[in-house]
Formats: sequence, C-alpha cells, structure tokens
Amino acid sequence: MKKNIAKYMIAGLGLLATATSCSDFLDNAPDDILTQEMVFNSKNRTEEWLANIYNGIPDPYTPMMRNYDCYADDFSPSQDWRAFTDWDCIDKVLGDWNPQSSWNGNFWGDLPVRIRQGYIFLNNVKALPAQYLYQDEVDNMKAEVRFLIAYYYYLLVNTYGAIPLQTWLTDINDTTDEILIGQNPYDEVISWIDGELKAVSKLLPASYSEDRYYGRATSVMALAIRARMLLFAASPLVNGNDDADYANFKNNKGENIFNSTYDPSKWTRAVEACRDLITECERNGYELYKEYNADGSIDPFMSYSNMCYTEFNQGNKEILFARPSCSVDLYSQHSVPRGSKGQGGLGVTQELVDAFFMANGLPAILGYNTDGSPIINPESGYSEKGFSTKDDIRATKWIEGDPSAKKTNAMNIVAPKGLYNMYVNREPRFYVSVLFNEAYYRQSNRKVDFFFNGEDGRPESGSLWDAPQTGYLLRKRVHPETNILNYVIPYRPGIICRLAEAYLNYAEALNEAQPGHADIAKYLNLVRERAGIPQYGSEEGMIPMPQDQDAMREAIHRERRVEFNCEYGIRFDDIRRWKQIDILRGDYYGMNKFGTEKSADPYNSKAYYKRRVEITRAFSEKNYWLPIHQNQLDKNPNLRQLPKW
Repeated sequence: MKKNIAKYMIAGLGLLATATSCSDFLDNAPDDILTQEMVFNSKNRTEEWLANIYNGIPDPYTPMMRNYDCYADDFSPSQDWRAFTDWDCIDKVLGDWNPQSSWNGNFWGDLPVRIRQGYIFLNNVKALPAQYLYQDEVDNMKAEVRFLIAYYYYLLVNTYGAIPLQTWLTDINDTTDEILIGQNPYDEVISWIDGELKAVSKLLPASYSEDRYYGRATSVMALAIRARMLLFAASPLVNGNDDADYANFKNNKGENIFNSTYDPSKWTRAVEACRDLITECERNGYELYKEYNADGSIDPFMSYSNMCYTEFNQGNKEILFARPSCSVDLYSQHSVPRGSKGQGGLGVTQELVDAFFMANGLPAILGYNTDGSPIINPESGYSEKGFSTKDDIRATKWIEGDPSAKKTNAMNIVAPKGLYNMYVNREPRFYVSVLFNEAYYRQSNRKVDFFFNGEDGRPESGSLWDAPQTGYLLRKRVHPETNILNYVIPYRPGIICRLAEAYLNYAEALNEAQPGHADIAKYLNLVRERAGIPQYGSEEGMIPMPQDQDAMREAIHRERRVEFNCEYGIRFDDIRRWKQIDILRGDYYGMNKFGTEKSADPYNSKAYYKRRVEITRAFSEKNYWLPIHQNQLDKNPNLRQLPKW
C-alpha cells in the first residue's frame, strides 16, 4: 500500500519534523488521498516542492548577521539589544551559551527537513510532457536537489562538526536503530559531500541564460562550496588537532569522529578543488567585478562598493552563488544613523577599523600590547594623533566622501580635511565598509555626528539602546541610495560565494601545500589590484613580497580579514578553522561614545577620539562548534555532544 506523505515524519538527524511543501493543499488533504502523487503529477506542485527545498538556503543578511556574523570580531551590535530575543548573539559572545540555549540559525532543526524533502523529490519526480515538463528539465532538477542536499550537509558539518550522515529516505516502518542513527566520522562526511558536489558539477550548467533561473544551482555553485569546504577540512581545527578532547571524541559505535593526525594531502585536495573552481569560472566568463575611471584605471571604491549591489545579469560575474531574495530591510535600518531615521545600532569594532591597510598597501596596526594599546607599524604612515590638514583626493567616481564629489569628476575627495588622522590615507575598502564620526553621509547631506548627545550619537536619555556603541556604523552592503526617511531600500543580491574568495582560498591552500608557488602571489595580487592597493613583488610601485611561508600565511590572513569583512560568516569560519578562538576572547574597543569634544587627548575624559573598551567577550575552546541542543540528545541516545560542551 502506498503511504501518504503525512506519514513521512522522521528527519535525517534524529529530529521529528513533518516534510511539507509550500502549498496549503497538503495541510487540507484527507488521509486517503495519495498526496505524493498529487504533487508529482503536477508540474506546478513539483516546482513548488523544489522551491521549498531551495528555501532552506540561509539568508546572508538578517539571520546570518544575528548569528554567525556577530560571533566574529567585525560586527558589534548594541548591547542594549539583548532585550530583544532575536539578538541573543550578544549573550552568547558574553559567555551565556550552553546546550540548552536556543540558536536562531536552527540548522539542526530546519536543514534535515529540507534534506528529507530532497530525497522524496529524487524518488518521485518525473517528466510530465503533457504539462511541458520534459525529461531534460527533470534531470537538471535532480542534479539541483543533489546539490542542495550536499550543501545542507555541508552547512551542518561546518557548524556542528559531528553529524549523522543519512543518504537514504527513512521509512516509518524502519527500526529505531535505522532511524535514530549516530554521528559519522568527520572525514567520512566530508568525502561524501565532496563526491556529490563534484558529481553534480558535471551535470549542472555553469550559468543560466534566462533571468528566471537566477539563483538555481550551477556547476560553479557546487565547485565553490566544495572548495570552501575542503579548505576548512584541511585547516588546523580538523587536520592534526591533537587536543585530547578531540582525540578521544568517539561516536556511539566507538569510532573516532576527528582524525588527530596531520594529513598534508588534505591541503593538496583543497588546492585541486580551488583550481577546479577557478578553471570552471575562467572557462565560463566569471571575473572579479571592476569599474573603471575615465583613464582606464580601476576605480577601487566603485568596484568594491558595487560588487555588493550589482546583479549577475547586470554584469557582476564575480557572483558564484547568491540567494535572490533576502531580508535586507532590517540590515539597512540597523546601520543607518539615528539622525537619518535609522536605528543606528549595527556597528563595527575598532579591531576591524585597525585591520584595514593604508593606501600604500601596508598594515597600519601590527598587533596589540598587553594593555590593549595598538602596535603601530612605523612604515605605514598611520597616526592616531591629531586631525588632517588637507583633503584626501583620489581618482574615483565614488561620491560618498564629500559634498563636492561628483561622478563626473576625474578626482574626488574621499576624506576631507579635519578628520581624525586614524581615518586618513586608508585603503578604499575602509571607506566603503565603515561609517566613522564626522564622515559625510550623502543621503542626509551632512556629516554624521556620533558625539555624545549628538544627532547620531548616544543620547543621554530617551533611547532604547546605547548606539552607536563603538562610535562606528556599518557601511558595507548598505546600499548608498538607502533612504530610511522615505523608506527607500534598494534591492541587492544575497551573495554567498564570490570569485575573490576562490582566489584567496586557492592562495592559502597553495601556500600550505606548495610554498613559494608563483600562483600564490598571482591570485593574492589580483584581489589587491581590484582593491586599489600596491601588489606584492619587486617591480616599481610594489611592496616587498612576504619572505617565507609563515609571512605569506599572515599576509593571506590579513587580506581575507579585510576583503571579506562583514560577509556571510566568513570571518567566523576563518577564526574557527585556523584554531584561533583566542581572538574572540577579551576586551573589544571602540571610540569613546561618551566623548563630547573633538579631541584625541588620551587624558581628556571628554575626548571622543580615544580608544575605550566596549565589550569583553568570553568565547572559549568549546565555541569552535555549536552545541547540539539538549532536546536532540534526549530524543536520540545515539548522539554525542560536541567536545567541551
């Protein structure tokens, strides 16, 4: 007897959940109707089922911002937002996190349902020629679903480290042991996902010519996730991690989840995956997004800014994987200054400000002393004393830096005189990413005022939050035409993977597998060229090449920090896989939000321009992975909690 879809209720990770499509008809169907047949005998319902599987792709704006992005050291939301349940990320970075804490990302709860829906789709989808659904389209749909299943398993293993891998459709009549399975060894899960992504990359097109297919799975998407995953799998957290808690961590069968023996071949595997991706991209016209000045030179301000906003069909061939529909409204509102009718509470840390290079391509800050003060690079020209006496003028069409700037100008002011010297002569990505005090804000045609009790600053009373808590707001990925007063929030693609990451992934993996290889500098320099800063090398105008593997590793890490700042959890993943969780422990700084005077005098309590501790983070070694919620352990006795939780 055929089973009704409502009877299929066991999700792949031991979680009980109902697999439903986005159609209301399933909720109203009587039990004696064969609802699977209803779905897959209809082209429209088949497409709706597929669309619902796609809906599991996380939104790279609001949900990720409140979770992965805020766990890293770029974002700094207002601490007063702890009053709102959807901002529990702040509690977590302060150390209030245990296996009974909720997590708004909810991967363990949601993704297994999507995976199960995927397997139902694969088992039932068929051509319906009378409804113009032909076999070639069905075959492509199947490849898409295989990609989505593999992608969701990637998200799970990337988040939790130890997960059950269920590659079949569970039947309600299966035994408990067949349904409530334990976790698979990490390398086994990675190998399965790797095989699936590589296989579907040979079945899917590299892109689609019709706009209505934008966001559908491609060979490039599959290879991009594969390269990202294998880079993580080769990194210190899971490659040679001899921590006793990892070495002794076993599943319910007594198998080691993590292999604590270092395996250099994992870096070689990552190199090959990155090379496969870059080859596929180059063969199909993908390239870094660039805009140009009238003289033919790259305009790094416009290139880095509009890379976030220009759609694939508008010429942004840097996009490898994007979610077409995203919740950008709150992201924008949170980032716009209060005086411009935004909520002005989504800031960035002083540590991110410190990470950006100077215009000469050199790092401004080399590290920190034990008292938290910065170690300034004397060769960079960086200063934290006083204010600029002349305009910083660059070749760019970017008009966000000064009221006199015009797109028709060959040269524009990006940092007018009178700014704090910390913000002068910095690289283009800094100005595109960070809104700092007294910077020009075009939508309100004025300078932002973050001084205490200023138009955009922390108010003495009458506000629900203490923003801008670090003295900075986020500018990156907030469309420059955003106008909260008139509620204009332009569309932007939800970019999940882009070509610059492929280049830096390749450079990093190659530096570990074959130090000194010429491609390392080549691909690192491609990113720096688009960013408008000097490249590494020995030619005129270049800066000295890092001299050994360790120095190159540090250079790549610095580049990743800046290039991918505030993007889709990349920074948090990097910190985890590099096994550098100490970065997320201790004091984090901003400017003095209680300052009322335009002064950088460290001994003046009213000076705004001086470093002040904003938050003390309390992440520890347990935070390399998210915990499995206790209710899942209670439901499935074959699961084991992650190390140190």
